[in-house]
Amino acid sequence: MDTWKRRVVLYVAFLGTVITFTAITYRWGMRVFENDPRTLIESFQFAIEMFTTTGFGGDAADWQSQEMHAFIAVMDLVGMVLLIGALPVVATPLLESAFSTTVPRSLQDDVTGHVVVCSDTTRSDALLDEFKSEGVPYVVVEPDPDRALVLYENGHRVVRADPETTAGLEGARLGSARALVTDVSDRVDASIVLAAKELSTDVRAISVVEDPSRERYHRLAGADEVLSPRSLLGESLASKVTTAVRTDLDEAVAIGESLRIAEVSIHHGSGLAGSTLAGSRIGERTGVDVIGAWFNGAFEAAPSPDATLSAGTVLLVSGTEEQVERLVDLTNSAARRFGAGETVVVGYGQVGKTVADALRDADLPVTVVDREAGEAVDVVGDATDPEMLRAAGVADARTVVLALPDDTTAQFATLVVRDLAPNVELLARVADPESVPKMHRAGADYVLSLSLVTGRMSASAVLTDRDVLSLDTHVEVVRSETPTLVGRTVGEAAVRERTGCTVIAIERGDELVTDVGPETRIERGDELVVVGTDEEVRAFERAFA
Repeated sequence: MDTWKRRVVLYVAFLGTVITFTAITYRWGMRVFENDPRTLIESFQFAIEMFTTTGFGGDAADWQSQEMHAFIAVMDLVGMVLLIGALPVVATPLLESAFSTTVPRSLQDDVTGHVVVCSDTTRSDALLDEFKSEGVPYVVVEPDPDRALVLYENGHRVVRADPETTAGLEGARLGSARALVTDVSDRVDASIVLAAKELSTDVRAISVVEDPSRERYHRLAGADEVLSPRSLLGESLASKVTTAVRTDLDEAVAIGESLRIAEVSIHHGSGLAGSTLAGSRIGERTGVDVIGAWFNGAFEAAPSPDATLSAGTVLLVSGTEEQVERLVDLTNSAARRFGAGETVVVGYGQVGKTVADALRDADLPVTVVDREAGEAVDVVGDATDPEMLRAAGVADARTVVLALPDDTTAQFATLVVRDLAPNVELLARVADPESVPKMHRAGADYVLSLSLVTGRMSASAVLTDRDVLSLDTHVEVVRSETPTLVGRTVGEAAVRERTGCTVIAIERGDELVTDVGPETRIERGDELVVVGTDEEVRAFERAFA
């Protein structure tokens, strides 16, 4: 029985007992003290009139004894307490139930081909944003009533149910879904996958693990794909430390045999840092076209020529492999080109361990700092303690990687590291995407959000028809026929002005047209290769596809 129903039943039973006691006692008192007997029905009528505050009938004039006056006074107080108590027990829950929003326990519409997301976590916002931007229907299965209500009132499709049960997943119509994504905890995720496969063996189950060593058990449970975002995040941070591990070119998207689209970071100590986009003469020196750039974590399409480049700026460019390689060499500092130097990894969780292992595999010197002693930990101490960081060699390091699980601690540690070593290259991970701009303001050169990487990985596992530049950004490359633009030039179509996307190439039969300008005319059968953020790509598809 629900809590509210149980409270109402107990209250009604208690109220009936008190009324019965009052009626019997009143009948006895009137006979003994007033010598004026009442029938049982008359006594019950008196008790009900008193507790409902409708009066005492004509009995008030018949009370002469002190005992009866005292009894009536006490019962008046009891009646008031019962009346006040009825408000929170009965009236308030009834009103709240009548006027509050109720989260459904099963899907109310006929949605199919949706994604079942289990359940609402600190990382699910990024995933839901991905599905929203892609126009993919989804339903969140959330057992907690408060969190389910918040999601429901924010416009998400939600089912309040336990995702570890077949009944809960059946309420989300798992049988007609395109996939299930679960990211709660390693043990709970395995339980959810087991329940999902019991209900439907055909549904594609995607689970997220915090500890990569547990991937085997998720696959034994029936998971079709197991993602380890912490490991990927660590590998991405490691790739930024030195070109000996991986260059920016490795993440480039190939268009045809010659054209590449890549994100290239400007590293601390690069000759480009401090110059404007026009003053850097990037196009003249390398031959690439700058499509957009991230400044302090915010993306700008077609940045202004007066935009200032700094350490941590990420350029989105297109060009041949040789052209992009020239830009990569130009954006690296002398230290990165001629020697990696010492790297200090602060925090030795899954992310920090992945970074340190990658650097060791590349035969690069690394110092590991953590609060807890361990075999691979070189310095034990607080990440925000300047003396401890100085002892770890931060002041003389080429690169510092902050792999701390708490965003607030990471922000403070960034301030301390930047004060100790103004010229060090500072890379960091955070949990919340909202912490990214804070980290940049604190002095970090490159920041990755675990939530964003997790959401991007999960969405990419579901959506297999799009090229994604990297899992830590929201930039896509799509190929699309645009019959409405046949016979018009790119300039006449005003693609960038209307959608923010950039047309970087046209696939025309077996030919790839890379020299695309405002005068390039679109022919029948052409496939436009465009690049833009998720929102810009959706705008392009709505306008032209």
